[in-house]
Amino acid sequence: MLAVAALVVGAGALLAYQKTRADDPGMTTEFALLLTCILGGLAVRSPLLAAGVGIVLASLLAARDRMHYFVRQVLSQRELHDIILFFAAALIVLPLMPDRYMGPFQALNPQAIARLIVMVMAISALGYVALRTLGPRYGLPLAGFASGFVSSTATVHAMGERARKYPAAVGSAAAGAALSSVATIIQMAAVVTMLQPELFTLLLIPLGCASVTTGLYGLALMLLSGKSVSSARESGRAFDLKMSAAFAALVSTVVLVSAALNAWLGSAGLLWGAALTGLADAHATAASAASLMAAEKITSHEAVWPILIGLSTNTLMKAVLAFTTGGVAYAKRVVPGLVLMIMAVWLGAWFATTVGL
Repeated sequence: MLAVAALVVGAGALLAYQKTRADDPGMTTEFALLLTCILGGLAVRSPLLAAGVGIVLASLLAARDRMHYFVRQVLSQRELHDIILFFAAALIVLPLMPDRYMGPFQALNPQAIARLIVMVMAISALGYVALRTLGPRYGLPLAGFASGFVSSTATVHAMGERARKYPAAVGSAAAGAALSSVATIIQMAAVVTMLQPELFTLLLIPLGCASVTTGLYGLALMLLSGKSVSSARESGRAFDLKMSAAFAALVSTVVLVSAALNAWLGSAGLLWGAALTGLADAHATAASAASLMAAEKITSHEAVWPILIGLSTNTLMKAVLAFTTGGVAYAKRVVPGLVLMIMAVWLGAWFATTVGL
């Protein structure tokens, strides 16, 4: 009965569309009529689900004019293309990638690589949306801090691209890059606390000094960045797929070299492995050290140094990315904050060791 009813309603909607398509080429009304019929059948077995879908359908119909205005007037054709490309990568390509380690030393995971590309695209798009809505002075620092919980290295890369496209926003982009490092430290502390609370006690002073120093530096950059100019709100590209893929290739190369070093040197290469792993991800170094401590393969004091070394090499990677992606104007604002962060980390570690913590 439902199939017959749907066919009859669909045929009637098709006939009506044939008569009105010259004046109204859209098919919203016809599809809404057919969906209403199908929802009637769904309501027999799943009334709550049918009610929920019906509310969503009614909300979309009510917001139709505003959505049309947003797509036609607010979004440019290039931005609409970027939205479609992003969702195609996130919802089609990413799920199709095999989720297993393969290649030399079983170090490369195709889904992890695809996830990194999508992540960089998302971070860049987040900065772009913040730039369009809030302006560069406040939008980019806020987007940088939020993106830092995903990947501070990718955020420095994305903010560098944004600074190169919008030179007037270089100060705010640098502030976003600096605040992303604060998010990294907070997340690192959370990872260590979940895996090994005793290790967090030893890292409290170094990580605390680094987060406070970098946070103050990022806020200072934000306040000194000045008011936004009109060109900073112009439409453009939300992200660059080629640059996102190049960044993922760089990180994958670092992971591969790190896996090779660990395979060749074994436990003796702990510090070297931490240094290379930190180039790609500081959180991975912290998680590895905490896991080794939990397995009683290293002591708590031995676990501190790989984490600090990984954080230091990760900071070095950010400094290199700042120069290569954002240019000198961007790097000369970002690098001093990175230097202050590393100085604070190691001074904090020295103080904690001196007082016997």
